Amino acid sequence: MPKPVLGPERRTNPLIWCAAIICTILTVAVIITGMVVFIGYMVIRPKVPQMSVASANLDRFSYDMASVLTLRVSIIIKAENDNSRAHASFYETSYTLSFHGVKVAYLNADPFDVPANSSKYLYYPVESSSIPLTPEEGEVAELFLRRNQVVFDIRGNTRTRWRVGLLGSVKFWLHLNCQLKFPLNGTTIYPRCSSKSK
Repeated sequence: MPKPVLGPERRTNPLIWCAAIICTILTVAVIITGMVVFIGYMVIRPKVPQMSVASANLDRFSYDMASVLTLRVSIIIKAENDNSRAHASFYETSYTLSFHGVKVAYLNADPFDVPANSSKYLYYPVESSSIPLTPEEGEVAELFLRRNQVVFDIRGNTRTRWRVGLLGSVKFWLHLNCQLKFPLNGTTIYPRCSSKSK
């Protein structure tokens, strides 16, 4: 019986073996990195820092027959870092205080840090005089005066960055969009408005 004829022996190219080994090493590294990140997250439980309006006070609000508005208001904004193991940096802080669409003041802050489990207060005393109003805006001002309550809007953003152990640096935009309803008797208000509510 004739013996079968065998072709030349085929061997796997060494480059393919190298590529397979490299892919295996990368796959294992990705899996280990994912496990470390997940375990680190579960242990540290990072929390997003927050911005909120802590309190506000309207000291003066007057509107005269020349359609000119004058006011004095104090606003305290709170930057809060609830992370127990990481300090947070706040930057690009910029808010606009407006009355019925009329921009009254810009509330800005230089970059600052808040230690772990701590907070920082930003004080904004705003005094504006001779703000011209259109007839429609003047009617709104008169309506608020009759109701003994004035409504302002505060809107803006802050960027925050904090480092979470081996997980690296985390960045977020914090947005504020609040209505401040002031009684005209000078009472301090404590609005429940923060970036957490968005």
